[in-house]
Formats: sequence, C-alpha cells, structure tokens
Amino acid sequence: MKKNILVSVYNMEIGGIERSLINMLESFDYERYNVDLLIFHHVGEFMNLIPKSVNLLPEVGRYTVFRKPVTQCLKEKQYALSFIRVLSKYIAKMKSASRNLEEGAGYIQMQLTQKYSSLFLPQIDKEYDVAISYAWPHDIIANKVKAKKKIAWVHTDYSKLEIDNELDLRVWNQYDHIASVSIACSEAFLSTYPTLRDKVLVLENITSPNFIKKLAEEEIHLNKVKSDTFNLVSVGRLSYVKGFDLAIEALKLLHDKGLTNIKWYIIGYGGYEKELKDLISRHHLKDSFILLGKKSNPYPYMKNCDLYVQPSRYEGKAVTVTEAKVLGKPILITNYPTASSQIENGVEGAICDLSVLGLVNGIEEYYHNQRFKNTIVNYIKQKDYSNDCELEKLYKIIS
Repeated sequence: MKKNILVSVYNMEIGGIERSLINMLESFDYERYNVDLLIFHHVGEFMNLIPKSVNLLPEVGRYTVFRKPVTQCLKEKQYALSFIRVLSKYIAKMKSASRNLEEGAGYIQMQLTQKYSSLFLPQIDKEYDVAISYAWPHDIIANKVKAKKKIAWVHTDYSKLEIDNELDLRVWNQYDHIASVSIACSEAFLSTYPTLRDKVLVLENITSPNFIKKLAEEEIHLNKVKSDTFNLVSVGRLSYVKGFDLAIEALKLLHDKGLTNIKWYIIGYGGYEKELKDLISRHHLKDSFILLGKKSNPYPYMKNCDLYVQPSRYEGKAVTVTEAKVLGKPILITNYPTASSQIENGVEGAICDLSVLGLVNGIEEYYHNQRFKNTIVNYIKQKDYSNDCELEKLYKIIS
C-alpha cells in the first residue's frame, strides 16, 4: 500500500529552495508514494514546473498571508493576521536591537509571525505517514498537520543566521528528523543546536541532470558586443548575503586593468536591487554588469556563459553551483564557510578569497589560463552528478 507524503513550501517564486524542491519532485518514486504538495500561496514562475504526478492541494486563503504586503492582506480582510504581521515586525526590531543583530529583524519577524499566525490558521484535515516542511520557519507543519513522522529541512549556514534561537529550538524539537543539505550545514546547525544531534541527517539537494539539460536547450542570446566577450553569470537573490556588491567592485577593477571585454550577468531579484543599481551607475558599468531580473529558466544563461561565479558571503549548499557542474561549466566560488563542501578546489572549480581582490584574481586565472579552465571543464564533464540515491535516505525514514 502506498505511503502518503505531504511536502510544504511558501510559494513557487524563483529561488534555490524552490528549485531544489522541483528537482526532488522530478526524481520521486510515485509508484511507492502518494505525494501531496501544500503551497501556502499559489504564485511563482515555478508553479508550471510541478510534476503531474504530484497532487497540488487547493490554496487556503489564510495560509497565503506570509509573503504578501500587509496592505493586500488588509484588503482581503485578513485583519487578525495583518495585526500579527505588524506586531511581529515591531517586536522583532526591539529584539534585534537589544542583541545588536544587524540583519536579524527580518528573520525574527518571520519567526514571530509564524508562531502567532498558527493560532488562527485552519488544521490540515488529512493525516499523513510523513509530513515534510521544506522551507524555514517550520511552525506550520509542526502545529497544523497530523503525521506519524515529521521532517524539517536545513538549507543554510546556521552559524551565520541572526535569529531567535530559543524560539527556533522549540519548533525544531517538534520534528522527528532534520534533513540538512550538506555535512558543513549539519556542523553549523549543530554548533547552534547541539541537543538535536540525534535528529540530524545529511540529505543533499537532489539533482536531476536530464531535467536541467533539457531546460538548458531553450534559445537565448547573451549580448556579445565583441566576438571576444568573456561572459560571467551568477544566479541568486539580490541580497547582501549573495555578495553581488563585491562582484560589481571586482568588475570595476578588472575593467581598470584593461579587461573591458568582461561582462557579468546576474539572474535574480530581491530587496537589494536599488543599492546594486546605484553601485553599477557609480562605477559606469551599466553596459557590463547587467541585472537580468527574474528568469524561471536560468539554465540557458548558465550553459552559454564562459564562467559561472558564486560571490556569496555565505551559503548552505548553493543549488546553482551543482547545476553549473551538470552543465559542464567552469566555476568560481568565494570561500564562504561551506565552500569546500560545494566543490573540490582546483579540480571541480576554484575557490577564491571572499573579497573583491579574491574575485578579481579568481576570474583572471580563468581568463588568462585556458589550460586550467579546460582541465576543470574536462573533469566535470566526465562526472555523473545525478544523486537520486540521496532519496533512498528519505525513503528509509518514511518506511
């Protein structure tokens, strides 16, 4: 008899978590399991990528409030939940200020909103064998779903996350298992929550090479003003964490060195866009550092670049880095804390110092050293980056 699985996520907007979820659902064994997908708000470019074998649950109005503007929630007469959003923002500002957390207010607000909103949300009627909360915070599955086992996912480096750890720990304790996307992520998580060691297992982001390569065939054109243009591509949310400000400064230095044929394309969107645009304008890089915005399919851009770069300040395990490997691209990543779990330095790609000069030196190495670039590409093209076997770890928990 098939086991019943529930997977939850906030929406299907473009992001690494959502992309890894699509890859996992593409690889799931639907002969053995019925999979229901609970998306709190049915929006996002990835909605049309959900496999047909997945049962998408109907949207529930009160579950849609978490990432909508409060003004929209008020128009929809979600008064109690709107009040919770506003109150949570106020409390979060006070908490983060008292603890000198520079970036913590937004994260703590999310935690508080989840905690108090749970009191006003309807219960999910169906009982499941396993319920999986795929995106943090994890209060909803903990409080509103009946399941024999519950699993929550860790996608980020918890040693860098400025949150209310006491509040967070109470939620994690309600789960039977905690799936972390890498050994480095597990170690960072356990350095913060050592009491949860027995619950944590490493379950890497599932990669579906055939799916990625198929989508990469879509035709696009990176604007090559000159035939010798050297195109860099990066994918990620426009946020401080992703280090795109460092990338702009690095490109300015490269141009000052005479490498004016280097262009850098960024695929993504987010709240840091204005700051980035101002920096681009200040350095006169409008024609060379190009924000492409949202792209539901980044793979053709990755496939057609000369170098894939991840300039992040920290990551859990960047899905896009593995996808660049699948597409056989040379890769440069900054030395964020979990970088060594992403690539084997000098073999699958290069890890540079997490700084403007580090990026400049790393890019120059690929630009000038064709032999090094070819060695990297030849190695990754021979490797099989499919990892459906990772799902067996999940199946073992389910059974």
